[in-house]
Amino acid sequence: MALSANLFLRQNQSLVMTPQLMQSIQLLQMTHVELTQFIAQEVEKNPLLEIPSGEGEAGERGEAADEPYPQQMDDAGDGEYEDRGETLSGDWYDNGSSSRLSDELDANYTNAFPDDGAPQRLDAPELISQWKSMPGSAEGADSNYDLDDFVAGQISLRDHLAQQIPFILPDMADRLIAQNLVDQLDDAGYLQADVAEAGERLGTDADDIERVLSALQTLDPPGVFARSLAECLAIQLRQKDRFDPAMQALVENLELLARRDFATLKRLCGVDEEDLLDMLAEIRQLNPKPGSSFEAGVSEAIMPDVVVRPSSDGGWLVELNPDTLPRVLVNQSYFSRVAKNGEDHAFLSECLQSANWLTRSLDQRAKTIMKVASEIVRQQDAFLLHGVDHLRPLNLKTVAEAIKMHESTVSRVTSNKYMLTPRGLFELKYFFTVSISAVEGGDSHSAEAVRHKIRTLILQENPDAVLSDDDIVDMLKKGGIDLARRTVAKYREAMNIASSVQRRREKRALAKVAGF
Repeated sequence: MALSANLFLRQNQSLVMTPQLMQSIQLLQMTHVELTQFIAQEVEKNPLLEIPSGEGEAGERGEAADEPYPQQMDDAGDGEYEDRGETLSGDWYDNGSSSRLSDELDANYTNAFPDDGAPQRLDAPELISQWKSMPGSAEGADSNYDLDDFVAGQISLRDHLAQQIPFILPDMADRLIAQNLVDQLDDAGYLQADVAEAGERLGTDADDIERVLSALQTLDPPGVFARSLAECLAIQLRQKDRFDPAMQALVENLELLARRDFATLKRLCGVDEEDLLDMLAEIRQLNPKPGSSFEAGVSEAIMPDVVVRPSSDGGWLVELNPDTLPRVLVNQSYFSRVAKNGEDHAFLSECLQSANWLTRSLDQRAKTIMKVASEIVRQQDAFLLHGVDHLRPLNLKTVAEAIKMHESTVSRVTSNKYMLTPRGLFELKYFFTVSISAVEGGDSHSAEAVRHKIRTLILQENPDAVLSDDDIVDMLKKGGIDLARRTVAKYREAMNIASSVQRRREKRALAKVAGF
């Protein structure tokens, strides 16, 4: 067969990942905070994009904003803003205001010249509706305030310790050693340094390091500068004057306490069972991480993306949370006024295309979240009605086929998105669980529902009849759940539940003390 070159005409379809398509995909998996930051960056780069300040502005202006700026330049072109009579208050500058001013000056000095004084701060903004006499609560006053102004400033662990060191270490050399040890504390307040190595680095004896370290271990918070968990607990017990020989033996054998080996602990500590349980109660009241309260990270409140409420017809009403929906306006009026010459028109046309793409992408994102959330609510109707015991097994493929989307799209939508339901606040990923087969071909069970059943069985067990993993397997089979023993052990350990031997020792000791 001879080889030759030929021309063919062929038509095919292919998916091209354009930069805009890639950004649209990234918008799906962004959280509310990330999306807000992304929109702020786009608004800063694009002059046609605007973020409305409130509901009223969005409703009045729409996409075509007739007045993009609050003030217009004077037609005379003198460079000054037009005087609309809004800078002076007519109450004080009319002809009959002098007598009124003299009458009120003695009663209220702060209202005489409101423009000259500092703005009044709200003392308790949460009580502004009850206390009408509070500054800023008057009708017509500017009641906008920043909640961050009322938040106490956070202090770090190192700053907190630096304020106390001069009171216990008057010598400057000791303070230098103390500062070096402070720099080697971890976030939990433990000292991550070797005394001998620190002495060589600072050119001093190890005895001086130990002396300074002993002084530092008396600082607040109790337990700071400890080198191990046992030392941390011992420092706190010494400050409470509870570090007797029995407690010292208990602290030195924490591994036996973790195994609930109460018989060995009673022999080592020389106490009976009741005293041992009292000692354990004191141990539980101590703080194993004294520096954790000074963490610099600020906890952020989770805002639900979807809100589910019961409807009047017996079903469920699924809505997007308006507080998490981004509001972006495209200023068409500004584009029509400014885009006159060729250079401005080309630039603004590109900005207009980018702005329209962003609004369409945000709208598509909201619709996709709504579709996925509605299908999850439809699939997990029994969970919303009866609780976690009725949580159905669900995977991404089932939801993707129901809403006719790809599994990767559903995965991006459910990442870091939350749903507020009558049962509480849940991440969308919570509703996707592994299916566990049932006995004799019954309906399959959700892995989360099975874990809840295991936890419930253990909480309800009798101290004289503690359930082993084999007993839990038999009880689950009676309930129609076919589960292996190793799977039960894996679920139990994941929920941080001790073994049957350890639970039996602890519950029998507690029951004996209680007199049962």
